Amino acid sequence: MFETFKSIFKVEELRKRIFFTLALLVVYRIGGHVPTPGVDGSVLSAALSGDSIFGLLDLFAGGAFAKATIFALGIMPYISASIMLQLLGAVIPFLQRLQREGEEGRRKITQYTRYLTVLIAALQAWGTAGFLTTINLNGVSAVHMDTVWFIPLTIITFTSGCIFIMYLGEQITEKGIGNGISLIIFIGIIARFPEAVVQEVQMLWFGSRGLLLEVLMVVTMIGVIAAVILVTRAQRKIPVQYPRKVVGRKVYGGQQTHLPLSVNSAGVIPIIFAQSIMFLPSTVAQLFQETEWIQQLVSVWLAPGGLWYSIIYGLIIIFFGYFYTAIVFNPMEIADNMRKNGGYIPGIRPGKNTSQYIEKILTRITLPGAIFFAAIAVLPWVIISQLGVNFFFGGTGLLIIVGVALDTLQQIESHLMMRHYDGFMKKGKIRGRSM
Repeated sequence: MFETFKSIFKVEELRKRIFFTLALLVVYRIGGHVPTPGVDGSVLSAALSGDSIFGLLDLFAGGAFAKATIFALGIMPYISASIMLQLLGAVIPFLQRLQREGEEGRRKITQYTRYLTVLIAALQAWGTAGFLTTINLNGVSAVHMDTVWFIPLTIITFTSGCIFIMYLGEQITEKGIGNGISLIIFIGIIARFPEAVVQEVQMLWFGSRGLLLEVLMVVTMIGVIAAVILVTRAQRKIPVQYPRKVVGRKVYGGQQTHLPLSVNSAGVIPIIFAQSIMFLPSTVAQLFQETEWIQQLVSVWLAPGGLWYSIIYGLIIIFFGYFYTAIVFNPMEIADNMRKNGGYIPGIRPGKNTSQYIEKILTRITLPGAIFFAAIAVLPWVIISQLGVNFFFGGTGLLIIVGVALDTLQQIESHLMMRHYDGFMKKGKIRGRSM
């Protein structure tokens, strides 16, 4: 393992990508501490402590929401815009054509996503600004500025902050290592780890929590992480046979390989998408604070940990598990590529039958994977509400941390393998000459 880490810094391109990614993540964390003009962060944090809805939003914003910093909205508006365009792409012919146009089409869709992000961020900033003006703790208001100036200034500040985060994420994806958006959420969650550990130690030290319960929590976390890694890396291998071809004196093909179908092809995207949608009711509630039934709906029926919240959240995760898998994995395209290269699945006719067979297998293995991730995301809310566990240890946070870490490590592994170095899955030794 140590040799593998040394190999990372021997590959110049990989080294530059990692340092570039770390630099932008540092910029993101610095921006998460720049206060928004006119807001008393201490009053806001005290007023929001214990609120599960805003606590979850603050988790994805890396603690920026509770402090009302310039990055208070986090990256969620961009994710919401991506969800909308991907869903619309399934029903609007114009977007379907763009998706089939290759790189040029993807650039146009990315541009539309940016425009929609600005609109959503502005609406959320408007609602959040209005919500901040209503916060009052022991006679002290969280906002010490005239509302006439505060609301437009906050809308501009929050929207600009969201656009800048979007830019950072895109730059990491393009020039760094890993998925930039996922890494931004990842680093925001990880940033709360030291504070969470300190709180747990203090609760144990002062007797607020028993040693047996603390050990049980740690063992449970380790078990969940191991299970997530196991399911994430689980594959169903479909055998594929390629016939022999003789060209001159050389023989090509004639080998049996396999088509790996992942149990979780969508990764952590369904979790992030589902959580983004679950933030929508609270965002709407901020715009209609005088409407009692909306406030009742959000605070009671859709409160995190509640029955209806858990059911809806779990179903959305399962839906996006199937939806995103359908986007990233096209059975018809795979079947056509196999047929063009003379490959076939033993016992299955090439072409349409092969496509249907692959789709059938993919549907079967995606369901248990999606249900597993939905359960991991939902069930910890019961533990949190019953045992008073620190918010950091929620299932959603663990799923994102493990999923993003695995995805990033796989990308690093790919760079190492392309340059003849052993990856993290093997003993770290250089298989070729140094680069």
